[in-house]
Amino acid sequence: MKVASKHIIILIGIIACITAYNAQQIPVYSQFFMNKYTQNPAFAGMDHVYDVTSNHRYQWVGIRDYPRTYTLSINGPTKDLKNGLGAFIYTDNVGPTRRTGAQASYAYHMNVTEDIEVSLSLSAGLIEWKVDGNQLTFTEPNDPASSGNVMRSVMPDAKFGFLFYNDKWHFGGAAPNLLQNRINFFEDKNPISKGNKLEDHYFIHGGYDFILPYDLVADPYLLMRYVANVPLQLEFGSTVTWKSTAWAGFSYRTGDALSMLLGYTYQDYISFGYSYDFTTSNLSNYSGGSHELLFRILFKRSKNKNEKNKPEKVL
Repeated sequence: MKVASKHIIILIGIIACITAYNAQQIPVYSQFFMNKYTQNPAFAGMDHVYDVTSNHRYQWVGIRDYPRTYTLSINGPTKDLKNGLGAFIYTDNVGPTRRTGAQASYAYHMNVTEDIEVSLSLSAGLIEWKVDGNQLTFTEPNDPASSGNVMRSVMPDAKFGFLFYNDKWHFGGAAPNLLQNRINFFEDKNPISKGNKLEDHYFIHGGYDFILPYDLVADPYLLMRYVANVPLQLEFGSTVTWKSTAWAGFSYRTGDALSMLLGYTYQDYISFGYSYDFTTSNLSNYSGGSHELLFRILFKRSKNKNEKNKPEKVL
């Protein structure tokens, strides 16, 4: 087995664990409630508006080469409201590695009862893993990987999601990494060097909107993340929104962080959000916390003649 391949496989295994804590291999967002579509494609088209959202996350600031994640997504309904379309692209940078992914999704919405709808969705796309050899230091100067080459591994990706919902609540789940591919940079038949596997991931989530006095709405949620061979991670939180304009809230992820959230929506279509994570794991000894910025634009679709008297549904 080539020494270079062994070094890179070990590096990717470490990075995969560090990037999203507890060995999760996909991005984690503190402002889940503002961009649920990136976690579950079944949300595509649910709100009957066109949604363009950008996330910028700077995780564990203070640690050298800390993770930085940038995401851009878009989703919305078709004219008959029975289908949702969406797409997103993200890049996740950690030290000498960069992971870039892109997916497009389709969701089908139908009524289960008069008051409950269900959405079933499938996403497909590609992931590219890249390692910049120029940023690596090797103890063996003759190691083939020390040539400074940029190494890439590209593989297909897919995700399934489902969602039950109405105007007050939602319950659903998603399964990313359906294809469970392996990250390989070298053609090597040695079983030790077959690459780092993209593990099974499963999300289950739910939320409810409570109407409060003084034009306030609280929307607590619960999110469970399961990764194969890793303890279950629970996340729960809530925001309180005043007149559909300003909001504040919190979220907590077990074994990871407590987040404080603030945001503002201008004229129902432009939103800004900020969150700060207080690290609760052992990384708090080295990290100054995590910052996340969100920018969202909503485009209301044109109603047809049969919908003139129906209000827009924006949750």
